[in-house]
Amino acid sequence: MRNLISLADLKPEQLARIVARAVEFGTGSVADQPLAGRQVGVYFRKSSTRTRTSFWSGATRLGADVITFGPDELQLTTGETVEDTSRVLGQYLDALVVRTNGDVAEMRRLGGSPDLAVVNALSLDEHPTQAIADLTTLAEHFGRLDGLHVLVVGEGNSSGAALALAGALTPGLRITLLSPEGYEVPKTTLDLVDELSGGAHQVRRITDPAEVEGPVDAVYTSRWQTMGVPKADPNWLAAFEGFAIDRAFFERYSGPDTVFLHDLPAVRGQEVTDEVLDGERSLAWRQAHHKMTAAMAVLEWCVVGEE
Repeated sequence: MRNLISLADLKPEQLARIVARAVEFGTGSVADQPLAGRQVGVYFRKSSTRTRTSFWSGATRLGADVITFGPDELQLTTGETVEDTSRVLGQYLDALVVRTNGDVAEMRRLGGSPDLAVVNALSLDEHPTQAIADLTTLAEHFGRLDGLHVLVVGEGNSSGAALALAGALTPGLRITLLSPEGYEVPKTTLDLVDELSGGAHQVRRITDPAEVEGPVDAVYTSRWQTMGVPKADPNWLAAFEGFAIDRAFFERYSGPDTVFLHDLPAVRGQEVTDEVLDGERSLAWRQAHHKMTAAMAVLEWCVVGEE
C-alpha cells in the first residue's frame, strides 16, 4: 500500500505515470477491474460534490466496494486517536480517501498503517488529486505537458499550491501564480517547489498582472472563498479587483489555442463570467470529468500499481 498525501512525496516519473493512466481512463475503456475484491473508504469532513462523487464512482468502476463516512461517523469524534483508527481501518479497508480543512500532518498520522493507503482528497494546504486532474486535462487536450505555460489566477489556495508542486515535478511545464498581494501561495510551498525542481524556476509567483509573460496556453482560476473558510479581512473582495476572468482578461493573455480551466465549484460573476466559463475555450467540464479519471489512477497506483 502507498499513500498519496502530497505531490511532494512523488518522483517525477511516478506523477507522469499516474497522469498518463488518467488520460487512458479518459478514453472510456477500462480493460479490467484492478480493484476487484478491494474495499475503499471515503471519509469527508467537509462538503463536496465532485471529489466525493468522483472517488466513489471511480472506485466502483475499478471493481472496488465503497463505504462512505460522514464527519461525525468515526470514533475520532469521541476521542479515539488517529493512530488507533488507522490501525483498525487497515484491517477492513485497502484505501481511505480523506478530505479535511486541516493540514496534512493528521493525514500522515492516519497513513501510518502499512495496511491502509491514504489519499489526500483536499487539505488546507494542498489538493493533489485536483492537480492530477488538471494535468490530465492539459495532456489530453494538447497531447503534451512539456512546453506549456499555465497562468493560475486568484487566491493561492490548495489547488494553486498543488499545481505549483506539479509544475516542479513536470519537466518543461511552466506555472505562473498571479494572486493579489497577501493572498499568494505560501513561501514555504515555493521553497519546496525550488527543492523539488532543483532550482529550475518553472514556477513563478507574482502579484501584478502586468508581469505576466503571455500568451499562455491555459488560464486557470478557482473560487476565491476556498472551502468556505472566512478571511480575516471583512473587505477582502477589494483586494481581488481586477483578478476576475472576463473576456477582456482572458484575451489579454491568450493566443489562438489558449484554454480556460476552473476546478469548480464556480461563483459565477465573481472570479469568472458566464461567457468564459461556458465559452468554447473552456475545458472546465472536461476537467471535472477528469477528477474521476484522476481518482481512478491514484487509487490504482496506491493499492495495486507499479512503483
